[in-house]
Amino acid sequence: MADISKMDKDEQMLAELGYKQELSRSWSGFSNFAISFSIISILAGCFTTFYFGWNNGGPIAISLGWPLVATFILIIGFCMSELVSAYPTSGGIYWWASKLGGVKAGYYTGWLNLAGLVAIVASVAYGAATFLDYSLSRFSTSWEEGFSFGRVFVLFVLILIFVSLINIFSSHLLAIFNNISVWWHVAGASIVVLILVFFLKDGATHWSASDVFTGEVNNTAGLFGGETGGPGFWFYVLPLGFLLTQYTITGYDASAHLSEETHGAADTAAKGLWRSIFYSAIGGWILLLSFLFAVQDPEAVSLGGGGVQVIFDQALTPKVAGTVLMIATIGQLFCTTACLTSASRMLFAFSRDGAVPGSKYWSRLNAQRTPVYAVLAVAVAGLILTLPALWEVNIGTAAEPFYSVVAFYAVVSIGVLGLYLAFAIPIFYRWRAGSAFKQGSWNLGNKWKWMAPLAVGEIVVTSFYFILPLYPSGTPSWLQGLLGTPDDTVFSWKYVNYAPLVLGGLLIALWIGWHVSAKNWFTGPKTTIDLPAGMTSADEIALEHERGGSRTGEHQRQHPDEK
Repeated sequence: MADISKMDKDEQMLAELGYKQELSRSWSGFSNFAISFSIISILAGCFTTFYFGWNNGGPIAISLGWPLVATFILIIGFCMSELVSAYPTSGGIYWWASKLGGVKAGYYTGWLNLAGLVAIVASVAYGAATFLDYSLSRFSTSWEEGFSFGRVFVLFVLILIFVSLINIFSSHLLAIFNNISVWWHVAGASIVVLILVFFLKDGATHWSASDVFTGEVNNTAGLFGGETGGPGFWFYVLPLGFLLTQYTITGYDASAHLSEETHGAADTAAKGLWRSIFYSAIGGWILLLSFLFAVQDPEAVSLGGGGVQVIFDQALTPKVAGTVLMIATIGQLFCTTACLTSASRMLFAFSRDGAVPGSKYWSRLNAQRTPVYAVLAVAVAGLILTLPALWEVNIGTAAEPFYSVVAFYAVVSIGVLGLYLAFAIPIFYRWRAGSAFKQGSWNLGNKWKWMAPLAVGEIVVTSFYFILPLYPSGTPSWLQGLLGTPDDTVFSWKYVNYAPLVLGGLLIALWIGWHVSAKNWFTGPKTTIDLPAGMTSADEIALEHERGGSRTGEHQRQHPDEK
């Protein structure tokens, strides 16, 4: 029998979970932190979804809502860090749910996680396309002024192609890319803050602290009469603004999905996950406060749709505003690349266990040990999900029009709902397992007893809000009276937040699929190690080491369908 003590510790732990080391383990702990930090991307979420907070609550939804919601998200992150330390596999969330809650729990978790990751890729890529368009319009007089849904969608497609090629080319290149991304986000956000604090254009002044921390806005085109007081504002409109925080600080499960490619994953991946949340929360709050203090005319910001680019145009010269927007755009490209990496690894791991139609393709690796087909599948799925963005939507009036991509909000909501509901399932089962759960090298001690239920509760409450109507015209007639919409409101499908339709449709399809078919053949995580009687996974890997076996080429694992 081989001496397993001579094995690499990461490979031994992965073998004990039932998997060979197929993916290239070339990522450092910093690289693991970097990808989650890059996906959270305060240069993406804080810029692209600022208008969520401004239109739904105003300054208080941002200045006070951000630290409040970020605290809850950090608690969720702590619970997930404990799980990744115990189970550092690419399957991440899905694997944890299967281990703790059974095959059915894993089935639903995996699909929710996958749907959320695809939506996050789509939303970040579309946001990057939008801000690239904003940037170019301020640097070039030949660039067409005004927002064009068609032009932005073309840029969106080109960005998806660009980041797909980067992901396919090299795992090592991706690690370098994400390391650069961390410093770009730190330096870029710092430069933006400094510009907004010290380099406003002549005549511009800073908003007062009172306005920043007490200002209220209801820019929903008529929900609850546009009022900023009463229960409708405080319990409906304002919580919708919290999507800014909940969306921005998400995607940190990438640290789990990349754990099979990270050295010392049981410790470094766990730390990378919660630290990415912590540092993003601090940096994001400072960045958002700099936006708010730079407001010159709050009414004009509302008339312009609540977008952060309106604030920059008020406070900065066109070239400086363009520079700020371009810094954000480049950060969003880094973010899109990292999002696609994370989503493709999740699809790879889920397909490795035969859970996705066409699994033999999505789990196949190329010569660089990259799941090339999984990368392409995620990119195409994100493109399809975002097609409704081609539908022009004017939320304003004929006199004061402003355009809102309702599809963007819906895709963002799908991403948040899919990911956080997937997070809640293994956290719940870990809580239910209690002291029977075998903690890893990084753990919460006994703090899981209150952290886990608090994390699940936050997810349930916020998930309810993100399926609600956003505008009067997107509110079903039977609900319009309850939400205080104008009497002349006419319902139109193009104003509808289609997140609940997509997620609801997915859940119905999963329920039918499970009871009709999947429960008969889906067995949850499958080992990729063929074990002789009485031999552990770690023993088998050790023997292969002695034989000089390779994890690629002729030794590459076959998918069950190909055997």
